[in-house]
Amino acid sequence: MTIHYPNGHQYHPRPSRLRHTNQLDSISHADRGMSLEQAVNESNQYYRARNKAVIHKKPTPIQIVDVSYPKRSAAVIREAYFQAASTTDYNGIYRGHYIDFDAKETTNKTSFPLANFHAHQIQHLRDCFQLGGICFALISFKPSNELFLLNGPDLFSAWDLQSQGGRKSIPKKQITQKGYALPYRFNPVIPYLDAVDKIIATHKGEKNEF
Repeated sequence: MTIHYPNGHQYHPRPSRLRHTNQLDSISHADRGMSLEQAVNESNQYYRARNKAVIHKKPTPIQIVDVSYPKRSAAVIREAYFQAASTTDYNGIYRGHYIDFDAKETTNKTSFPLANFHAHQIQHLRDCFQLGGICFALISFKPSNELFLLNGPDLFSAWDLQSQGGRKSIPKKQITQKGYALPYRFNPVIPYLDAVDKIIATHKGEKNEF
């Protein structure tokens, strides 16, 4: 099936990182042959099953332009287009708060390139944050198998510095200091709501100061 972006360019999917194994599952999502996206999806499923949060991966709207019917009972999509540029990967609700975030990976060992984000994604997160949502990015450093949650305001600050002649990446040291380290576990694989609890507690503390 051929899929195109809204600008007409052809979409080329990334090779799957999934691999099969007969070994017992370990705590590391990498050792379990699991991509970051799959790890987040399984974590969300775990949270939903326990009525802790309802967070889903956003579906991408696609316009189908060519379909064939090799069998009466089956249709094969030959060509399709993304109807609009995607915003972020995940959204939902937790403890009465709207949650919106994206999950990104980098092979860089010392910094996270801001080019992994598009301007419209940052604007979407900023808009949601301004309306009271909890917005953040999950950032994975693949070489060291480390994962962090970087809160929206810290991400926005780093993004805005680019236009002022600042760095086009966020140093890993800065992410370590300002973000929340997320150790991989068995269930949930990524306990990112633990960090969200800390963000909520911080917000409540700020409100109590006024």
